[in-house]
Amino acid sequence: MSTTVVVGTQWGDEGKGKITDMLCQEADVVGRYQGGNNAGHTVVVEDEEYKLHLIPSGILYEDTKCVIGNGVVIDPKVLIEELDNLAERGIEANNLYLSSKAHIIMPYHRMLDNAEETRKGNDKIGTTGKGIGPVYRDKIGRFGIRLEDLLDEEVFKAKVKEMVELKNLILEKVYGMDPLDADEIIEEYLDYAEQLESYVVDSSLLLNQEIDDGHDVLFEGAQGTLLDIDHGTYPFVTSSNPTSGGVCSGSGVGPTKIDNVLGVVKAYTTRVGEGPFPAELEDETGEHLRDKGHEFGTTTGRPRRCGWFDAVIVKYAARVNGLTGLALTKLDVLDELEEIKICTGYRYEGEVLTEFPTNEEILTDCEPVYETLPGWEEDTTEITNYENLPANAKQYIERICELTGVKLDILSVGPKRKQTMMINDLF
Repeated sequence: MSTTVVVGTQWGDEGKGKITDMLCQEADVVGRYQGGNNAGHTVVVEDEEYKLHLIPSGILYEDTKCVIGNGVVIDPKVLIEELDNLAERGIEANNLYLSSKAHIIMPYHRMLDNAEETRKGNDKIGTTGKGIGPVYRDKIGRFGIRLEDLLDEEVFKAKVKEMVELKNLILEKVYGMDPLDADEIIEEYLDYAEQLESYVVDSSLLLNQEIDDGHDVLFEGAQGTLLDIDHGTYPFVTSSNPTSGGVCSGSGVGPTKIDNVLGVVKAYTTRVGEGPFPAELEDETGEHLRDKGHEFGTTTGRPRRCGWFDAVIVKYAARVNGLTGLALTKLDVLDELEEIKICTGYRYEGEVLTEFPTNEEILTDCEPVYETLPGWEEDTTEITNYENLPANAKQYIERICELTGVKLDILSVGPKRKQTMMINDLF
């Protein structure tokens, strides 16, 4: 029996979906512990591409139980559309379970998300506009609506009417928007309740029983360490905890039941949205990384900002997550480069910082300090054994492990399952 957490070590988009999909082949259960449909996983199976936003990657395996935990916020409409899309491709979701304690996204959350971003203008955070921040705000404010409320018609009606009355004041008086009709929302969402009721369970109980029964459990989140509400580049962050600590609160599983924490890291660095990015490349090399790496958001389609590998960030991620291993993805994107750089520190006011500064003002003024390594200028996409990699590619990987203090567990050289090397077994 083993439990493994998969976390992003950068700003998200590291390839967690593919790594999770690989590990799902061995896991009995996959649990999602935070975030919502503001992120996405792209999984390629035998040339078939699946884009998942809420449902864990394990849904592609009929014998793997997939659990959406209490820390996730659910847009019922999006979830049902995702289920329908999978069904059209012959994949039934009989193995899906939803936490009764998961909060649900309402129409006013999406409206407020977009209205707030518009009001901020040039100071916007760069949200996806999916209503994620506002629903987490209601959760913390203790007047959110959970799945268990949705399944109790009278409770749901009362809560919606109360909340719509409050939100309409903000929509009308602050943003000059048209008010929402509570009865229309109730009718729409009660239809969702009928479609989702059979999936709802006490997810904490289910997950703990699976662990106690000796089954292998995999936990996956969305986004990455630098987007964590507490440990990320605040305020340019998401509204939940993608770091490994979020697993316990977002799933109801205690920390003593976690065995491995696998950090997924791209062989370079990308970021979507606003905020400081010291190693960003706004030149031909940055364009090369974006084009060859197909760096466009799964959820938004936005082009990702690209830069050299930032060891300062990943070293920080190793600390706050307690990483036990790395899964290095997209090494092949660097195949054609004559030389490759690694950011080993930041220059700030005449000093070189080797520890990540969480203060936004300091990070904005940091300049990267680079170490240059020779490229390998060879195609790695067909290599299936680590020892057969070009010597310079192995040197690059070993330097990453040395700088971050974390061993390599998995290496990926392309989007397909067969382009993944398992260096160490996790299950």
